[in-house]
Amino acid sequence: MLQFDTLIIGSGLAGLTLALKLCEHQKVGLITKKALLDGASSWAQGGIAAVLSDEDTLDAHTQDTLLAGAGLCDETATRYVVEHGKQSIDWLIAQGVPFTKDSASGTGYHLTREGGHDRRRIIHAADTTGHAVQETLSRKVLAHPNITVLEGYMSVDLITGRKLGLSDNRCYGAYALNTATDEVVTIAAQHTILATGGSGKVYLYTTNPDTSTGDGIAMAWRAGCRVANMEFIQFHPTCLYHPHAKSFLISEAVRGEGGILKLPDGTRFMPRHDPRAELAPRDIVARAIDYEMKKGGLDCVYLDISHQSVEFLQEHFPNIFARCLKLGINISQEPIPVVPAAHYTCGGVVADLHARTDVKNLYAVGETAYSGLHGANRLASNSLLECLVFADAAAQDILSMPAEKPPALPAWDDSQVTDADEHIVIAHNWAELRHFMWDYVGIVRTNKRLQRAQHRVQLLQSEIDEYYAHFHISPDLLELRNLVTNADLIVQSALSRHESRGLHYSRDYPETLEHPQPTILIPPNY
Repeated sequence: MLQFDTLIIGSGLAGLTLALKLCEHQKVGLITKKALLDGASSWAQGGIAAVLSDEDTLDAHTQDTLLAGAGLCDETATRYVVEHGKQSIDWLIAQGVPFTKDSASGTGYHLTREGGHDRRRIIHAADTTGHAVQETLSRKVLAHPNITVLEGYMSVDLITGRKLGLSDNRCYGAYALNTATDEVVTIAAQHTILATGGSGKVYLYTTNPDTSTGDGIAMAWRAGCRVANMEFIQFHPTCLYHPHAKSFLISEAVRGEGGILKLPDGTRFMPRHDPRAELAPRDIVARAIDYEMKKGGLDCVYLDISHQSVEFLQEHFPNIFARCLKLGINISQEPIPVVPAAHYTCGGVVADLHARTDVKNLYAVGETAYSGLHGANRLASNSLLECLVFADAAAQDILSMPAEKPPALPAWDDSQVTDADEHIVIAHNWAELRHFMWDYVGIVRTNKRLQRAQHRVQLLQSEIDEYYAHFHISPDLLELRNLVTNADLIVQSALSRHESRGLHYSRDYPETLEHPQPTILIPPNY
């Protein structure tokens, strides 16, 4: 059995920040199912939203967030995050993150603007902000003697008092599969953090990495945590449409710097859908593109930034410029083919302002959590800010707790299972799930489509539960099990919302209700 003061599951920005904020006082274990940088945080291009300029205000950032969230943001949580924005950025700068500088700016850094923001407030490192932040923090994590990093360890399930037959359903750690040896290890910890990201891989087309399989959300649900607002899946409007470009995102900042969306004949269409045109929030832009594609039978639309100079594009979007050029698209001379793709899970595990969940000693941070910040739609570049603010809040809460020794935990018991005879079952079910979620639970929904999806989810769940009970586990089986749970939560949430709001658009309920409430699901038997 491995033992730490705190176990962090996930190595994105939330996980790395927490490790660094705890390690001077605790022994920290950080597990990640692939390599340390293989998460969605590293893929973030645009930047981090925060009030850094004298021309900006906390109220303005708060109001932009509330407006984008379509009436479902928790205002207290929103203000808490916005108010802690500058100190979070200052902390990153102190760690050595190389944000793009601008001597003409009053802040010393270049601030860009993205959809839904009424002014420039996005600090960034060119167009690879997430990678720059993650590389900087990961170096510090790997160098610290109090942090143990276990790469290639996939969490199987949380260990709770209920599973141990105790009356107190607190979290005592987790079981994790060492993917190199196929051995399941027991990891004991006084505090456990779920920082595993979202569930984008439940959809056929996504901007997310392969690691985004909703593991933390599924484990928390099985452990007895409430889950909220899972119907609000943000579809990023502009994913590169190219047969050799896997999940490559064209940053929101391209539109922030003047990019125009066009039909194949060159017609601009966004002003017909919203007066803010290309700078409307993501849900509106994604639905507009979806509408135009369906109406015209199009494979994609086009994002044109060719009116900017080569020098400007290479300075502000070097990664996008180089990647497109490698695929034969010179963005200084021609428009970029784009389509919407599943991008961000706005709902998640219900967590308070200290990132605490319903299970004692279990925390949820970042995209895994429902903090109340995003409401029915996430404002661009608020996600990395949320990771930083709530990682700091969780660290403070953990360090305020008296030390407790966890009980002896049982080893993983696989004595009653055998090796799987056919792995094709997992591959087939994985493909089926992602196809019907895309077809039936996508950008525009109907009751009939949702009911079809629910029926298929239930069939898959029974098959996977049987498979899990009889065969040795594998990473593919664990991810599929978690994805099906996430799909079920998304469909349940979508069926229960009888209106259209933010990222959830229903043809059966096109109106918006006057007094909206978050969708909160409670696990059965809890």
